[in-house]
Amino acid sequence: MRTGLLFCFLVTLLVRFSALAQSGPTGNRTPPAHPRILLLKGEEEAIRKSIQADPIWGKMQQTILTESDAMLALPPVERIVVGRRLLDKSREALRRLFFLSYAYRLTKQPKYLQRAEKEMLAVSAFSDWNPSHFLDVAEMTMAVAIGYDWLHNDLSEGSRNTIREAILKKGLEPSLNAKNNSWLKATHNWNQVCNAGMAFGALAIYEDQPQLSRQLIDRAIETVVLSMKDYAPDGAYPEGYGYWGYGTSFNVMLISALEKGFGTDFGLSQQPGFLKTAAYMENMTGPTGASFNYSDAGNGGGLQPAMFWFANKLKDPSLLWIERGRLQNEDGQRHVRDRLLPAIMLWGGGTKLNTIAEPKARLWKGGGKNPVALMRSSWSDPAALFVGLKAGSPSVNHGHMDVGSFVMEADGVRWAMDFGMQDYNSLESAGVNLWGKEQNAQRWQVYRYNNFVHNTLTVDGQLQRVEGYADITGTSEKPAFMTATTDISAVYKGSLAKAQRGIAIVDGAYVAVQDELEALDKEATVRWTLLTAAEVNITGPGRAELTKNGKKLILQVQEPAKLTLTTRPTTPPHDYDAPNPGSTLLGFDVTLPAGAKQTLKVLLIPEKAEQKAAQPLRPLAQWR
Repeated sequence: MRTGLLFCFLVTLLVRFSALAQSGPTGNRTPPAHPRILLLKGEEEAIRKSIQADPIWGKMQQTILTESDAMLALPPVERIVVGRRLLDKSREALRRLFFLSYAYRLTKQPKYLQRAEKEMLAVSAFSDWNPSHFLDVAEMTMAVAIGYDWLHNDLSEGSRNTIREAILKKGLEPSLNAKNNSWLKATHNWNQVCNAGMAFGALAIYEDQPQLSRQLIDRAIETVVLSMKDYAPDGAYPEGYGYWGYGTSFNVMLISALEKGFGTDFGLSQQPGFLKTAAYMENMTGPTGASFNYSDAGNGGGLQPAMFWFANKLKDPSLLWIERGRLQNEDGQRHVRDRLLPAIMLWGGGTKLNTIAEPKARLWKGGGKNPVALMRSSWSDPAALFVGLKAGSPSVNHGHMDVGSFVMEADGVRWAMDFGMQDYNSLESAGVNLWGKEQNAQRWQVYRYNNFVHNTLTVDGQLQRVEGYADITGTSEKPAFMTATTDISAVYKGSLAKAQRGIAIVDGAYVAVQDELEALDKEATVRWTLLTAAEVNITGPGRAELTKNGKKLILQVQEPAKLTLTTRPTTPPHDYDAPNPGSTLLGFDVTLPAGAKQTLKVLLIPEKAEQKAAQPLRPLAQWR
């Protein structure tokens, strides 16, 4: 009797547990046999056809194989922590294992299998994957998961056991510890990267740990939407260009893995604004190939493998206009440091790059936490005008005090620039508390991060207000007067009663920057700043000539009529600040009496358009 009751009790528990296990997003779905992550068995043939049909794809295939050959002689990655991070080692492991595993699947040459196996065994022997900085664990887990899954059937049993145990003990299980997984509630790139890494690890060892794997995959599907909410409404990524390339790329890796493993992405790609973010990223690059590098971003641009997924998903090859240019015009070796580079072969196959049409719209605007407006006079002219205007708030993750700032290009030169980020370890190792966001946080003392060196306004030598927020208040796509305006008053609260900025491309020939200011019941001194890498020659009270690469730009202040242009060095005030050679701050100061209103009108005129810059500028309220 007791045996029967015990049996019934156990059956009831099993049924309940089974129902609970099947109640998550994945339900009764199970992934296929290995290989199951990103590229299923037999899908290599489609890639081979693309390589044969298009020389650009053939070039990239050879680039990946050549780099994989170069990896054969490298010693395995070692566990060397820099500051609090193992991250550069995790990223290098991901780069090597993605390249080598791809090379083996496309060629079946044993040298790639053997080298990838050696790499996986080396990192599996690490004491841990540094769970105190969980991005390190996430990227290492993704690295080993790809290698384990793609090479699974050709690895020795002993290697499979060792690698599988490392994925479980050093990757997945640490993510269950509350002290390691605060990223589950984050709304930024940590959520995207860590969930992707854990889902890859879970998929890799699914048949050996089905309950845990299902739990972690369901957890990823349910929690990654917290970070994906930041794409609403238009796709502008709050953390800027550099972190789009991180957070969004790993988000796409997660979605792509789910699509292959379960035949669905569980609605993730339909999160508001997510698919629109491809247009944001495309528009963020100017004719020079440099990005609008606001917030914590580098000062260049690069190939974005995730764009191939978006173009395929949306069936819109024009989204690859910038990527096509990079593949056609840049040496393939420039791209081999991108650890996700092989993904373009998975997501871009079949796209005929030579027949891609240029995008139709020349102005793009995105709202949300960190709104931005991006406009250009042409997509195909390398000498085209390009302007990026930044609104938003310093309070966003990785934000700077750059509200109202802009970058500007003409004649293949970036005239108005942004320093972008400084290496985190260089600051943290000097004892800088880099991640505070309060008004008096040490973060804002870092030279590159405050408003003093951005192309915006500074009032009475004060910092912008951290809690302030500016929206893009209007845009116009008219070719003769393409405009974007923003109300930046909130970041000057207590300093000015009103501060509005508009930027226009006039007649496709030059750029106008107009500020409309109103003082409080006290005098205010406003500094207008342009950061440039050009040589500056002040030729009059309100006129300067900028020269670079044999090109010339005229900066002409239309209003106020009487002022003095000055240049200032970009020598930083602290030992921990990065040096800024070859750059200059050009600008002027204007004093507003108490209660006074003042309009600032500055023209940025390429030399060839100097005779065209005569159109009077209307008040911002009429910029529609």
